[in-house]
Amino acid sequence: MIRLNAKAAGGDGTERETGAERLSRLIGGGWIFLLLFGLIVIFSVMRPEQFGSSYNLTMLAVNAAILLVLSIGQTFVIASAGIDLSVGAVLVFSSVTSAQVMLWLSGTPGGTYGTTDGGWGVIGAGLVVALVSGAGWGALNGFLVAFARIPPLIVTLGSLGMALGFAQILTGGVDVRAVPELLVSEIGAGTIAGVPVLVIIAVIVTIVAAIVLHLTRFGLHVFAVGSNAEASRRSGIRLRSRIVQIYVLSGALAGLAAMMSIARFSTTTIGGHAMDNLSTISAVVLGGTSLFGGIGSIAGTVIGVFIPIVLLNGFVILGIPPFWQTVAMGAVLILAVWIDQLKRRARERG
Repeated sequence: MIRLNAKAAGGDGTERETGAERLSRLIGGGWIFLLLFGLIVIFSVMRPEQFGSSYNLTMLAVNAAILLVLSIGQTFVIASAGIDLSVGAVLVFSSVTSAQVMLWLSGTPGGTYGTTDGGWGVIGAGLVVALVSGAGWGALNGFLVAFARIPPLIVTLGSLGMALGFAQILTGGVDVRAVPELLVSEIGAGTIAGVPVLVIIAVIVTIVAAIVLHLTRFGLHVFAVGSNAEASRRSGIRLRSRIVQIYVLSGALAGLAAMMSIARFSTTTIGGHAMDNLSTISAVVLGGTSLFGGIGSIAGTVIGVFIPIVLLNGFVILGIPPFWQTVAMGAVLILAVWIDQLKRRARERG
């Protein structure tokens, strides 16, 4: 059998890189970082007094913090050759259940606007509810994928609609706007040594996730499942249990992001997370995690997260209508998948 070489021979007998290989090598060498840097430069030049202000840069970091926590969960899922389209809806559902519990514990009637007097005990209860709510949806997703063997795309698309629908049923489609003032002032707007608390939370989650993914048996199993699920099962990995655990982790992180969102916006923002699934997938794939599984990087996800955040922020500053922001996010997702395809082809050619 004749094996086609991945590199074409030139007239002088030397081998030349194909265009796809060259682009893939550039991408692997930090092209995503250069893309992010280019976006920052463009917006800084067009609106230097707005985009480059310390306030806007701080807001970029805060907004990225919430998306980063969501994207870290997505990284584990995609690295295992799965996908989670429900992260935004799970965030919304978790924020609704958490906000309603905090509202009830604060003794404030439902529907009250503004902050409540709930203390750290109330906030702690709200956090537990958010984490359990998110993990519950993750467990459902993981069970259906692992045991019912329904494709993750279908499962998480269905749970997206269910989670968002239940959130709207619980609230009548109206945001819960009464949250503990302490949560907003100390977490949402609070700082430690000048660094926003939300950013600190995201940094801690990122460090822990990087350790888990790259230095623990669980992380090794994530990559093994993504590379070859059947081989993983034969090697002794409890495949179904691991898949459920991966989706539970993604759901729990969506629950944590829900609490961060409540603290940031002082409301549940039911209609504010419609694009979170696209944003997380784009960020994860742009960061180097393969949609086909087996390859992933938390550090890459961090860089990838800032691309949609910077892009949307720049559009707002330039006054571009929100409809075009949606178009841009779709284009970024297509770009991310195309880049992943190029990298995969280059790896297959050796």
